[in-house]
Amino acid sequence: MARAFSTNVQAAIDSGSAEFFMLIKLSFNSTYNLTSLPYDVVYDGDTYTSDGGLFEVSSPRFSSVVDREAYRVVIADNINQMLAEFKANVVGHDISVKLGFMSPDGTPHLDTADVLDIYNGTADSPSISNDLEQRLAIIEGTSPMADLDFVNVFYTSKDGMDQRSATDTSFDDIYADHEVSIKWGKV
Repeated sequence: MARAFSTNVQAAIDSGSAEFFMLIKLSFNSTYNLTSLPYDVVYDGDTYTSDGGLFEVSSPRFSSVVDREAYRVVIADNINQMLAEFKANVVGHDISVKLGFMSPDGTPHLDTADVLDIYNGTADSPSISNDLEQRLAIIEGTSPMADLDFVNVFYTSKDGMDQRSATDTSFDDIYADHEVSIKWGKV
């Protein structure tokens, strides 16, 4: 199944020299709308600011295999705004990255049909890098396959089942030295 693009997006792609911009929404304890454009823009009712310190964004990557590649956004954090957010815990908060295209006259296409969703996920591994010249907030978004690492412990014991349901008796006979005779094969 081929992905359908709006007329403006298809024209930009077909031109062979498409210029694009990013729109990033970080829904942390406060919401941050950032753009890679050199000026602020309004998209879908929200103002995306150009002076929010957007430093680096992972390139869009399409994959035909199931992998665990995470998405990364780097923001210059000169006033410790992101550090304060990280201390208040941003893990699990939403991250949205959109890709827009410029028209031939240099204006951005900001209609919702002309802007592509390239990443929607949650913050997973926030960190601060400080090399005395600049402080960078590195936000790693979860991979769609991040749940493959999830470990859910379940104890197969009477007490373990009682923690889930006091009326379930399926594990009542699970304990050491309990023998059960089972008829095997044809009876």
